[in-house]
Amino acid sequence: MMKFSVLIANYNNGKYFKECYDSIMAQEYKNWEAVILDDASTDDSVSIIRNIIGNDSRFRLFENPVNSGVGITKNKLIELAEGEVCGFVDPDDAITLTAISSSMRNFQKKGVVLTYSVFMSCDKNLQPLHPFRTRQVKNNDPFFFNYPIQIAHFVCFDRKIYLQTEKMNTAMKISEDQDLYLKMYEKGKVKFIDEVNYLYRLHSGGISQNDNKSKSYEYFAKVIFNAMKRRNLKKINGRNIPDEYTHSQEIYDLLEYQHSIPYRIKNKISIFAQQIFG
Repeated sequence: MMKFSVLIANYNNGKYFKECYDSIMAQEYKNWEAVILDDASTDDSVSIIRNIIGNDSRFRLFENPVNSGVGITKNKLIELAEGEVCGFVDPDDAITLTAISSSMRNFQKKGVVLTYSVFMSCDKNLQPLHPFRTRQVKNNDPFFFNYPIQIAHFVCFDRKIYLQTEKMNTAMKISEDQDLYLKMYEKGKVKFIDEVNYLYRLHSGGISQNDNKSKSYEYFAKVIFNAMKRRNLKKINGRNIPDEYTHSQEIYDLLEYQHSIPYRIKNKISIFAQQIFG
């Protein structure tokens, strides 16, 4: 049985950690570890987390000496992981009891390098509000950039394959996750699990829910541009890809055609064929 590494990057979210901890402890899949890296929190997160995990050797808690940002912290977590498959869980969120087991079943299939599922948006008390609408993406498509976003929580990935990539670009900061997803996408099959496996808490302290949202939009454009260059693309939908990155809107404009109804219909047909014929 392969080991699964739950990776938790914490910054000032210790007050929410108990529900995250409970959801990990309740997992149907038993061969897991939880690696926690605190990014120099200014609150009492470390003491709260340490008291909750106690002496359970399945939990390993580390601390950054100085605040380094989510990109560097997540990159370190992957290095610290010992499992064959990894998945990030934010300390203010939780996973459902079959989240790991349903993902791990898919890693038994040939060529699968990443899985993702439906996530449930929840209020500040982690009570369900509404699911994030998503679907299976088309595999092996050089023009796939996860825009609009489909690959989201609960993302799990093959650590060995990840280490064969350029690895996470920590300079991308808030969009470091999108950078990881696209690099993994280029290495094999991505599988969508049509289940709610992740509970996403909405609250004012969330990294992606505050003033960082506009910055994330800019970093995501840089991630997409880097993927275009990595794939040696010159044109998209008949339009030239710029030699250098200048601003985000130029990149998003190149992908505007992917929002059109004809494109979406064609894409759905391709995904259906992919699911039927493999």
